[in-house]
Amino acid sequence: MNKVYFIGAGPGDPELITVKGRKLLDSADVVIYAGSLVNPELLKGIRAAVYSSASMTLDEIIEIIRKSVESGKKVARLHTGDTSFYSAISEQIERLRELDIKYEVIPGVSSAMAGAAILGQELTIPEISQTVIFTRIEGKTPVPETEKLSELAKHKTTMVIFLSAGMIEEVKAELLQGYSEDTPVVIIEKATWKEQKVVRGQLKDIVRLVKDAGIKKTALIYVGQSLRASEKSSGKESKLYHRDFKHGFRK
Repeated sequence: MNKVYFIGAGPGDPELITVKGRKLLDSADVVIYAGSLVNPELLKGIRAAVYSSASMTLDEIIEIIRKSVESGKKVARLHTGDTSFYSAISEQIERLRELDIKYEVIPGVSSAMAGAAILGQELTIPEISQTVIFTRIEGKTPVPETEKLSELAKHKTTMVIFLSAGMIEEVKAELLQGYSEDTPVVIIEKATWKEQKVVRGQLKDIVRLVKDAGIKKTALIYVGQSLRASEKSSGKESKLYHRDFKHGFRK
């Protein structure tokens, strides 16, 4: 029996899918893709039967997978970015386990990492921020009490916020429970797509920045002092390449 391959499609640019993901996509008999999020350019030229899951329920998705696998077909389930962030593969995997259908997860490039590349910087800067929090504001999906933005903001570290641009007033109010008003922010809509937008400023202005740019969804919000590194030198260097730093490969 063939496997089902959950593939991270990358952030949008068709060239940012992994080599393994591309090969599996090209060799699949059936492709089910997140039609509202995955760049359709990735599907050009493939031989597979293609289904968009944008309007499907979980039951409908699993039924296509079950019938395809039982008839000996290779199935690729294509999700945006990397499957480890907000991809909803967990419930699909649970159903496949119940049906005794084998699966494999192929990682992809997250939009969070693509955004940092667009800014041309690290998110971890020595002595400024060595921690990155990936999160979202509470909406239709509940968030544990200890993971509310207002609680996470108290760490004052670098934060990347998914799925929250449509609630930007609430985002600002919660972030101000920990960050100062002049904390740098960057909002990136549709990272690596042709329609990409990048706006930057300070937390106190984040609502205006988002509304003026017409950003409503498919956007990432970056917050933290580490973001200054993409505008000017932080004056901080890691120990890794310092001439006096000894490690297993340089003594």
